[in-house]
Formats: sequence, structure tokens, C-alpha cells
Amino acid sequence: MASVSTSCLRFQPLLWQSNNTCQAAQRTSLKLVSVSWAKSGFPSLRATRFRVSCAANPLTMQKVCDIVRKQLVLSPETQLTPETKFSELGADSLDTVEIVMGLEEEFDINVEEESSQNITTVKDAADLIDKLVQKKAEAGA
Repeated sequence: MASVSTSCLRFQPLLWQSNNTCQAAQRTSLKLVSVSWAKSGFPSLRATRFRVSCAANPLTMQKVCDIVRKQLVLSPETQLTPETKFSELGADSLDTVEIVMGLEEEFDINVEEESSQNITTVKDAADLIDKLVQKKAEAGA
């Protein structure tokens, strides 16, 4: 006697916290995982989408938004989300360097050139800052 059982798990994104200048939260989702039987009789697991993101500290996210807004001279109405790319805001490579320098000054950290080249979004910057601040705190402890 054969039986087939399937499950579907879905985690909805976290509620976005928002204020006038920046939406500070990250999305975490696991969508549609299905189990099916192939003709050969072996089960297969197929995940159509799997994404896990860690949320940066909301205060860090807010400060990053403020610095980006200041460096790029953005209006208060300009929406900034964690996924906002600096290039979408009109930033060139020099603007990105200035943003990184502003972040280093604000958070009293040093961002290596390798790491700074990987910063393309508000989320990238906030995640890197949290990582560097934590590393600095652990080294000082």
C-alpha cells in the first residue's frame, strides 16, 4: 500500500518598522517547500525559494540611512529601504567611498577596501557595520 504526504511551510516577512526617514527591518522568508515522489519511487525535495536574512540593528539601519541621505543630499521624501541600492540613488564610486568614510567616522570603525567594494545597498552597509562593531567589542573585551 502506498501513501503520499506533503507539507508546505511558509514564513511571512517580519513587519516593517518605519519612521519618517527610513524603513528599518529585514525580510526573512521560507517559501514553498514541496515533497514529491518521482516515477522511480524515490522521494525528492524541491525548494522553489529559500531565503534567510539577518536583520541589522534598527539603530544601525537608521544611522546608515541618515548618512546616505546626507552624503547624497537626498530629500526627506526619498524612501530608503534595506534593499535600496546606492546606484539607484545616483551614487557613483566616489559617492560610495564618501558614504563609507561617513560610516567609519560615525561608528568609529575601519572598513577594509575589500569589504567596502561589497557594499551596494543600505542593508550591506548596516550588516557590515554591525559585524565590525561586534568584532571591535569582542577584541576590546
